[in-house]
Amino acid sequence: MAPRKIKIAMLSAHSCPVGDLGAKDTGGMSVFIRELAGELGKQGNSVDIYTRIHDPKDPLLEELGEQTRLIHLRAGQEARIDKMDVYRSLPEFIFNLERYWKDYKLRYDIVFCHYWLSGLVGEHLQQEWRIPFVMMYHTLGAVKNAAAIGEAEPEQRITSEGESIRKCRRILVPTEREKQNIIRYYKALPHKIGITPCGVNLEQFRPVDRASARGKLGITSEKILLFVGRIDPLKGIDQLLRTMTYLQSFKGLRLIIIGGDENSRREVEKLKKLSWELKIEDSIIFQGMVMHDQLTDYYNAADVCVVPSYYESFGLVALEALACGTPVVATDVGDLRNIIHQEKTGYVAADNTPQALAAGIERFLRPNLDARSIQANRASVSRFSWAHVSESVSQELHKALDG
Repeated sequence: MAPRKIKIAMLSAHSCPVGDLGAKDTGGMSVFIRELAGELGKQGNSVDIYTRIHDPKDPLLEELGEQTRLIHLRAGQEARIDKMDVYRSLPEFIFNLERYWKDYKLRYDIVFCHYWLSGLVGEHLQQEWRIPFVMMYHTLGAVKNAAAIGEAEPEQRITSEGESIRKCRRILVPTEREKQNIIRYYKALPHKIGITPCGVNLEQFRPVDRASARGKLGITSEKILLFVGRIDPLKGIDQLLRTMTYLQSFKGLRLIIIGGDENSRREVEKLKKLSWELKIEDSIIFQGMVMHDQLTDYYNAADVCVVPSYYESFGLVALEALACGTPVVATDVGDLRNIIHQEKTGYVAADNTPQALAAGIERFLRPNLDARSIQANRASVSRFSWAHVSESVSQELHKALDG
């Protein structure tokens, strides 16, 4: 028997799911929310996504797809603001959300919260409206602090994560590793945790002719490495720059770095300075932000996509690259050890030291990909279609409702 259709209020208080990807607070979580909500809507569920206004031009209501809407609420300054400023604006977010529900006589079966800030809203709604809330954190403050890379996460975040873990009806994580992290750092009850992977849009991310992709982008280099993501110390981009010094035998090799906005300017300048110090500045292209629907050409233009992170909750970029047929070299973070088939579709390095990354990259830079390898890379991630992921999430939401 098919599960009954439900009405879902999905919360992403700090980050807009249609925001610019690669910005400081907009990344894989935004892709996850947008794609998942759309697929849940196609299945016959009703999904309203609530976020704060990030720009005065943001529409109050935007139709995203079948039975899927995005609703912007006033909360603090109508601009991109620091996460702790979002935290201080949550009372206004809650007030405007409740007023919207009352004005339009809306009722939901469940609240699905993304990130710790939304969890604080979910706690309130569960108490006031008597509907359960489910949490998905995407990253965990305690795990980021344990990595000891970049600025430490505030104690308020750690405390709030612990509270929502205790109070929510169910917790969704993308990997067994993240489940163990929540148990270890937050003493979460194992039976409350469900594992649902991230997904990839296999219609959007698909193989295209490499020469055509490079011509479209104006790329003339013989060999291309690609990084896609936020410009953040936790992403290990500095280690990737150092890795380039171990790949000097590949003449004309270029590294394209996609991501970053005005809030990442200081970190970008640090990376540029490092590239000058390493004398590789002519080999590095800081591309900045790229629209998500344009990434397909970059993945196809690249010989290897590299994920050198110190911490990932899953590894969405690897899925997108492999769906395009491009091999991935990555550190052993998130679910990359299961996404990548070692030495077949890519290489999982033990760590992100330049030597370890270079060893993996060399294996896939030397040969030219043939059509069979490209299709094998793509086939390896077919199980991560959003249709499959949404079915898994739907089952978890029903467990929360039945619990």
